Amino acid sequence: MNRLREKAQGRTKQAVGQIVGDDKLVLEGKEQERFAEKQRSTSEEHASSVRDNRASPSKSGKHPKSKTFKEVSFKAGTGRAFVLILDQGEEAFRSITDFANREDVDGASITAIGAFSEAEIGWFDLTAKKYRPIKVSEQCEVLSLIGDLAKGDDGQASLHLHAVLGLQDGSCRGGHFLSGNVRPTLEVTIIETAIHLRRKKRADLGIALIDL
Repeated sequence: MNRLREKAQGRTKQAVGQIVGDDKLVLEGKEQERFAEKQRSTSEEHASSVRDNRASPSKSGKHPKSKTFKEVSFKAGTGRAFVLILDQGEEAFRSITDFANREDVDGASITAIGAFSEAEIGWFDLTAKKYRPIKVSEQCEVLSLIGDLAKGDDGQASLHLHAVLGLQDGSCRGGHFLSGNVRPTLEVTIIETAIHLRRKKRADLGIALIDL
């Protein structure tokens, strides 16, 4: 009788253990479902927030024109890195200049890609001491826009940029960048130099050059 009672108790404990084990699995499964649901909800809220931020204008009624990255370190010192996103209809040369003056950038390298509805580049006529304008009166890809930024004699930002523009037939126009109307966007990266740069007018050339 004792042996039969022990076997029965053993079976009961085993059954209880199985029930407890099954309940634990069920609870773990429910916890995982709640965690997954929370993750989905968080992701959806984030996506909705991003969409709202993109769709909603700022208090001024206009979308933000630029975003600034955190400061970055260079081997020769510390400077800042900026990403400037220009919208359709903005004139690139003026917008970059205004941004540099606003952020008090007085030495930087500049790169950009995007597209223009029309642009003007120049070829420097050394004899005449001036740029001969070359108009690009069509939609063009900004294959390359590079140059530098320094402070001019007037204390304002002075840009020196060169552009390579891609046309519809795959041909290119290139030269000193004078102006460009953005369409649909222009993505500009501005990296401050470790030293302040000054650009001074050269009477013998008719243009301003960086003076080290």
